[in-house]
Amino acid sequence: MTSRVEKIVAHDSSTKGQLDAQLLRRVVIESVKPHVDGGRFPIKRSVGEEVLVEADVLTDGHDTVAAVVLFRKVGDHEWCEAPMRLVDNDRWQGAFSVDTLGRYEYTVEAWIDRFASWRQDLSKKAGAGQDVSLELVEGGALVAAAIDRAEDVKSRQHVLETLAILEKGNDLAARMAAALSDDLATFMASRPDRSQATRDDRILAVVVDRERARFGAWYEMFPRSAGTDPSRSATFAEATDLLPYVASMGFDVLYLPPIHPIGRSFRKGPNNTLSAGPNDPGSPWAIGSEEGGHTAVEPGLGTIEDFDAFVAAAAAQGLEIALDIAFQASPDHPYVREHPDWFRQRPDGSIKYAENPPKKYQDIYPFNFESEDWRRLWQELKNVFEFWIQHGVRIFRVDNPHTKPFRFWEWVLAELTRQYPDTIFLSEAFTRPKVMKHLAKIGFSQSYSYFTWRTTKEEIVEYFTELTGTSVREYFRPNLFANTPDILHAYLQRGGRVAFQVRLVLAATLGASYGIYSGFELAENVPLRSGSEEYLDSEKYQVRVRDFTRADSLAEFISQINAIRRAHPALHSDWGLSFHRTDNSELLAYTKRSSDGRDLILVVVNLDPANMQHGFVQLPTVAWGLTPHATIEVVDLLSTERYFWRGEWNYIRLDPQDRVAHVLHVQLPAPLPSSSSYV
Repeated sequence: MTSRVEKIVAHDSSTKGQLDAQLLRRVVIESVKPHVDGGRFPIKRSVGEEVLVEADVLTDGHDTVAAVVLFRKVGDHEWCEAPMRLVDNDRWQGAFSVDTLGRYEYTVEAWIDRFASWRQDLSKKAGAGQDVSLELVEGGALVAAAIDRAEDVKSRQHVLETLAILEKGNDLAARMAAALSDDLATFMASRPDRSQATRDDRILAVVVDRERARFGAWYEMFPRSAGTDPSRSATFAEATDLLPYVASMGFDVLYLPPIHPIGRSFRKGPNNTLSAGPNDPGSPWAIGSEEGGHTAVEPGLGTIEDFDAFVAAAAAQGLEIALDIAFQASPDHPYVREHPDWFRQRPDGSIKYAENPPKKYQDIYPFNFESEDWRRLWQELKNVFEFWIQHGVRIFRVDNPHTKPFRFWEWVLAELTRQYPDTIFLSEAFTRPKVMKHLAKIGFSQSYSYFTWRTTKEEIVEYFTELTGTSVREYFRPNLFANTPDILHAYLQRGGRVAFQVRLVLAATLGASYGIYSGFELAENVPLRSGSEEYLDSEKYQVRVRDFTRADSLAEFISQINAIRRAHPALHSDWGLSFHRTDNSELLAYTKRSSDGRDLILVVVNLDPANMQHGFVQLPTVAWGLTPHATIEVVDLLSTERYFWRGEWNYIRLDPQDRVAHVLHVQLPAPLPSSSSYV
């Protein structure tokens, strides 16, 4: 196989100068990070965050090298630069901040720093007592060339005086002082000779979202259940009355299941029965009727104007509306009549309904994304997003994206984020890990996770170490829903109210984004049947009126947790998570710390909802810059109690009837070191 150098040497002479320059680039750049699949997909950040770039930068011999991170907003012509520094063993680091929405690109450039190399050699030779007169002349030539590159007349004049001493002075000590002066080094570093610089072949990308894509608390609510009469759908006007309640618990996002007209054909009754009564509302995911489809509002909820008023009222309470987008249709959807070719046809001429054996969804027709008219279908579905964007929705929870083509999502998400860069997309794909990850790579801002099924200490540590301590964190932002209308985990079914508290603390502190489904605060935990994760009398098929004023509600506890989250930057990111040893498998201990090192939260949770558990927690005193027997103060943010802990191992006792967790603010004597790569 012919090497790249052989190809350059053998190239015809018409481009000889350009190719010679390539051969003379002595610096090698390797292993640039972060990237996703070698740069095929962008990494993710939010506005104001840093991108810490690392690379191996090396050259032959003993010359000194210099390197920078080049970065710019996509579409800009000029590159900005951030300096890189040598960390260890030819590994270099540099960082830049992303301060606007959209897409940035970055790469690494490095070169031989001839002045720094000369200065280093000069010092060695002078220190060894050698004659350096010729070296001083060589240095003068380097300085003269830099002066020619300088555009600032004032700085040139100042260095000309230094150059005169360097080249023509009679006092060797004065010449050496001029050569090794900090002022001269600063001037030369700002005007390097980069004519033979090496630039990495790959230009990598970073997508920059707004903060809500990184940090937020979600509350899921069926607006039709917001009234007082279980025999009918509540309206948006009635649902508006619940907004202060949701806001009082400290949530940022109010997520609504589909709000579109619901089909009547094959409508499901209570508990997913096949026969619905005349007043049964049906599943909101069976979208479309004679009243309209994906850009219409279910008449029982009101009109599009009522929805607009609801969005505005939510904003007044500090809540942002997230809307469920489910790309499927009921048999009554206008699309079925107007575009039958957008659906899969069975041999008998009927349209194929959705199935997940043994489950059958006769009330839902999946779209055929490979139909002959696929271009019009794709564009129409993009129009659906745009319709709701025009009505104030900037967050979408996308239903089952893994059952639609990856290429469709890659196209539509890129188009939408280019036009509306503040839009956030949550992928609801509980499927194989690599499929979930690929959806995140191709454009989904957030992703549902396996958190719901990770209940033991070992499972939690293993899963969150992967999410936050490996390259997965560069593109996969988990949204930790403790429950959903589809998922009532056995841990909640068996553990009662205490189990709900445990899972809330875990979701809200392990992840920067988390959510609960309405009824969680009331500890609703009755399954459809033993071994099922479906709720009895599921709200997916009927109106559920709740008494949110119950004395045993967890609303106050939820409010307290969300207030702690907002007040502490350590909990605003998935990063900064470290697990710590305990001598009890039912006690889970971990810290979260902010990127600037100033905020440190230690969480200890009793995973056993039925029994008191106690034991010792090991603190990373060395990593915290403490002596082995140092005393630190910790404040429990849930109880306001203060403790003074000494040394590595400290005792914890958690009785679930009294408290399920400590959420401790650690008072260190000095801030932890700042690092954009904190773990």
